Amino acid sequence: MKFLRPLLVLLVCTCSLGPAAALTLHEAEMRLTEKNRDVHAARRALEAAAAGALVASARPNPNLSIQSAGISPRSGIGSGRFGDKIVDTTIRLDQVVERGGKRQLRSDAAGKLVRAAEQDVADALRAQRLVLRQAYFDLKLAQEKLAIARDFGELSEKSLRATELRLKAGDISAADAARLRVDAMRAQNDLRSAQADLVRAQFVLASLIAAEEAATGLEASDAWPHGAALEQARRVQNDDAIDSRPDVRAAAQRVEAAEANRKVVLALKSRDITVGVQYEHFPENSGNTWGVGFSIPLFVAYAYEGEIRRAESDWHAARDVLEKIRARAGAETARTRSDIEAASERIERFRGSLLMEAKRVADAAEFAFQKGAVGVLELLDARRTFKSIQLEAVNAEADFARALAAWLASLYFDMDLQ
Repeated sequence: MKFLRPLLVLLVCTCSLGPAAALTLHEAEMRLTEKNRDVHAARRALEAAAAGALVASARPNPNLSIQSAGISPRSGIGSGRFGDKIVDTTIRLDQVVERGGKRQLRSDAAGKLVRAAEQDVADALRAQRLVLRQAYFDLKLAQEKLAIARDFGELSEKSLRATELRLKAGDISAADAARLRVDAMRAQNDLRSAQADLVRAQFVLASLIAAEEAATGLEASDAWPHGAALEQARRVQNDDAIDSRPDVRAAAQRVEAAEANRKVVLALKSRDITVGVQYEHFPENSGNTWGVGFSIPLFVAYAYEGEIRRAESDWHAARDVLEKIRARAGAETARTRSDIEAASERIERFRGSLLMEAKRVADAAEFAFQKGAVGVLELLDARRTFKSIQLEAVNAEADFARALAAWLASLYFDMDLQ
């Protein structure tokens, strides 16, 4: 009865998982949009960019200064009303007047950064949706593998019980019974390994939708994508797919922002003027005066050469990044197109006659073994072959689903994968 111990351990672990929560891919994507932490970070960056745009569009604040002088340490400030105090008081108001359209240029540059941040949010959603879909189908793959391992384990246990009876009756050798016993224990080990893979897949999916507390109850309920989804995807017009991707658009907006920032820096050569007006109060001689003035910087030592060179460098760097992202997007589209075509051909072979023929051979071996027409080795070989083909088939389904999701993400095309 030692072979039952792994089964009992598995039963305890399974019971601790709690009730399963069936989750469709659409439901998972909705939760991703609301709860995903990377998407939240991109939205925070957008908020920061919007705040930066507010700062960039602000006018310079005026500066008010009040100064009192001529206060005697012996006689103090005198008595009477404030206007009769023997204190020289100056009230001055200064205002910076920006020239060269700096405020508008700053606002334009910041606005382009906001639009880039908006595209970053869209790209974060695109990338995380791809990761989610792949994690979702990884979970479904783990569920399918667990079901195969469970069926194989039950079949092995059933055969072992029958073999023990045949061994007592002398219908089978002790060596053949030992082979079946070993095979049953291997089946239980495979079952436990499949359970562990399932839990890992559940936690990966849960982390994407911020549902770690319910991870061990997640269950992918959608079916595998069918060929109709691929045919619909093939009809997508992707001539402008690269330029429509949010990562490419974000990079393009940053190029425009860098160009606008160049203009901001060049506008620094237009000297800003500080205009001031002041009121001076002299109580001793009852003289009150008004004054105006202005100040202007003199570029005798430095004329923003460093800022200009840095802005030029930033603009060239932004263009380099754009070209890099466009090239990467093009390569990704071509690669994922090749992957989906290969996965489609592979899955069609399994959905055709391969899996059906393997099951027919396995069923024939089971029947022949029960009738004593074949030995244990032939039976085990047929079982392992069928299990191997089953696992290859579900792996092919998962590869097709992941490849389809990756291709659609590279095209920035959203569609139901069913």
